[in-house]
Amino acid sequence: MANISADLVQYRGLFFMAFIMGIGSTFQYGYQISVLNSPSPFIKQFINESWMRRHETTITQGTHTLIWSLTVSVFSIGCLIGSVSSGYLSGKLGKKKCMLYNTFLPLINTVLMGLSQTVGLFELIIVGRFLCGIYVGLGLNIHAQYIGESAPRKLLGFLNCLAPMFVTLGKLCGQIVGIRELFGTELMWPYILVPSGITSLVQLITLPLFPETPHYLLQVKGDKEACVKALKQLWGDRDHQAEIEEMIEQQRAQKKTGNMGILELLKDPSHRWQLYSMIGLILTMQLSGANAIYFYSYDVFRAANFPPDKISYVSIGVGAFEFVSAMVCSLLIEHFGRKFLMLGGFSLMSLILGLLTVTLSLQDSYLWMPYCSVALVFSFIFVFGAGPAGSIFTTCVEIFAQAPRVPALAVSGVFSWVGLYILGMIFPYLVGTLGHFCFLLFIAVMLISSTLAFFIVPETKGKSIAQISQEFNKFNFRRQHRKNLCEDKEYVLSTRL
Repeated sequence: MANISADLVQYRGLFFMAFIMGIGSTFQYGYQISVLNSPSPFIKQFINESWMRRHETTITQGTHTLIWSLTVSVFSIGCLIGSVSSGYLSGKLGKKKCMLYNTFLPLINTVLMGLSQTVGLFELIIVGRFLCGIYVGLGLNIHAQYIGESAPRKLLGFLNCLAPMFVTLGKLCGQIVGIRELFGTELMWPYILVPSGITSLVQLITLPLFPETPHYLLQVKGDKEACVKALKQLWGDRDHQAEIEEMIEQQRAQKKTGNMGILELLKDPSHRWQLYSMIGLILTMQLSGANAIYFYSYDVFRAANFPPDKISYVSIGVGAFEFVSAMVCSLLIEHFGRKFLMLGGFSLMSLILGLLTVTLSLQDSYLWMPYCSVALVFSFIFVFGAGPAGSIFTTCVEIFAQAPRVPALAVSGVFSWVGLYILGMIFPYLVGTLGHFCFLLFIAVMLISSTLAFFIVPETKGKSIAQISQEFNKFNFRRQHRKNLCEDKEYVLSTRL
């Protein structure tokens, strides 16, 4: 406890910066994906009324479904564009300026949503969702880069876990403001993005108070004095010569390899298995069953005799539980390590999904079985938030050095958003065909991925990027590694003779 208190005092500038980055980027992601759930009937009604005023005819069901699907999915398209462009923009403008300019997009989105009903244009909602998608895709990657280049090694895991924590906080806030007592009414839904605009405004005002990342100032700008000043502001007023020398060594190594784009990263054999691992972990998290749990939660709560008008409040309880689990992950990750939380989490999640498949199959046979399903839903959410959700994000950031990290995060964004879009398209058909037995597919994915990750993905806690790269080089340069092992054995045998 004394060490934690000392770190909070010494690195107070860094923690405050992480908070501002969190409420302005990852918080927005969680808020945007949950905030439209409650007012969606009013927005659909507004689309109907706007169409009738404009065309003096009733909108067809197919056209209405297409417009609503576009309203929902255009957010993912914007996220994909923002994620892919993050490498170029952050290299051109720097992380701080990029995030500062990016902050205007959710403000514009808030204004467009507020004006949409007044001017009778549902297209403003679609445009706003697209712009906010760009903001989220760009902001998530910039957040990871900023933390990765600003945090000391001993706090990197904790600070990286703050990103999933702010996502869950955003989801919780989106659920809360959507209830009928606040913005979930026919009169108030156009103003449901006001909290999002307020957090963006806070970031816009406070972000200029913080420096650019020390790595960027030293390695890109070549300004050692500004780098030292940034380190003192973020890490406290003490001697940082050792950290600066380490950055200089990284700069020398980067000059040998040069700047790295997405194509250079894909062609580079020294990062091949890091990419495989990152893509595999991201897809596993998406196919872990978390979306299915949320899909079935309404039926589970209804079967447990919760009144339909109270289920939205129970869902808020689920969101609060997920937020608490993310906080637990941030406290545990530096103690137990990333790999333990990730593999242990997937194992427990597989067990819970197996039990949930049984309870859902038997919920009509026993009166107490639905309550077991409710307990399993809450257990799954807690294990997911306290384990894989935070540890996977941290691992994906830490397995790459600074130069390949930027394009790697762009590749990560492509697989995240495209995978999420495809999953959203096929998941209804999957549920319609298999029902709750679709959990068995998610169990298989998690068990296979956990087995592969156990042998391939190293523990990154407390390790330098050189040590982590050496672990991956066993797979990147397998033939050379085997040759070196054989030579070592021959050497040992010859000394014994």
